[in-house]
Amino acid sequence: MRITGVATAFPPNRYSQQEIYAALGRNWSGKLEKPQVLERLHSRVGVAHRNLALTIPEYEHMTTWGQANDAWIRVAEELGEKALCRALHRAGISAAELDALFFVSVTGISSPSIDARLVNRMKLSPQIKRVPIFGLGCVAGAAGIARAADYVKAYPDHNAALLSVELCSLTWQRDDMSVANLISSGLFGDGAAAVVVSGRNNAQHGPRVLATRSVFYPDTQDVMGWNVSEKGFRIVLSPDVPRMVHENLRNDVDAFLGEYDLKRSDIGSWIMHTGGPKVLEATEQALELPDGALDPSWKCLSETGNMSSASVLVVLEQIFHHQRPEPGTLSILAAMGPGFCAELVLLLW
Repeated sequence: MRITGVATAFPPNRYSQQEIYAALGRNWSGKLEKPQVLERLHSRVGVAHRNLALTIPEYEHMTTWGQANDAWIRVAEELGEKALCRALHRAGISAAELDALFFVSVTGISSPSIDARLVNRMKLSPQIKRVPIFGLGCVAGAAGIARAADYVKAYPDHNAALLSVELCSLTWQRDDMSVANLISSGLFGDGAAAVVVSGRNNAQHGPRVLATRSVFYPDTQDVMGWNVSEKGFRIVLSPDVPRMVHENLRNDVDAFLGEYDLKRSDIGSWIMHTGGPKVLEATEQALELPDGALDPSWKCLSETGNMSSASVLVVLEQIFHHQRPEPGTLSILAAMGPGFCAELVLLLW
């Protein structure tokens, strides 16, 4: 089984960090005890530009969770179709040849889910197997690839796709003055990404998925996630996230690789979720990576922000199309997220 197609799609509304900060500053002027805190937090998240689901003036007229979620459904359909069409084209298969669709998001809800709406919109097979997944957050990009690989391992004549759509800006809370919400307003961006995984009887190109690993850390549910209120999703973002990475990732990766008689030094490419500067620094330190090993992740963080589950897929696309390793190179693709948990994928180029 191989990853045969990777593609992204972004809303057309692209802004610099300074433009977004200025707009949020106008909204929160008079509400923040120390307005300079917002500027300081936004300047430290490593983000230069982000794409937003809506234009900045449109957010000012959105006052309810229902309005935000309606916008999420509309934009998710548009971006989801673009990302999935591009990934299928790059994989060399038609929409009718897609046998399973895994859809992940944590920034909105709908029933029927976005994947069902895309079956109609894209004329996908009426027999397609749909698996909508909510709640995995940042880890869902890696987890979705793993679940798609599980599927095609069982059905080697099939093609499966993972689609991630995250519109984080539609979750920002105007009356939430918590540090977590201020940080998230500076860190998270919007976009979609799709990955096609093809069974061994269909795959002609792309990295092989050799193995996957899921790791759950008991009693850590308060590290990251949402508190759901009448006004929508309120971010839970503990300062313990970098510590969780630093304390656990090395042992998890070593145990995973050890099962295949491999070491970290055997890995030639690291495809890591763009969690933020402190998370990336903790990852570099925990895994004792050489200088530049996470440059693709740092670059994607700067250009698109943290897009939750889509982020690691944006990094994968960057490497897949612009920095592809030499044949025979091993890669680890990884992300961590609510639960708290980690997902690891071992690839061979």
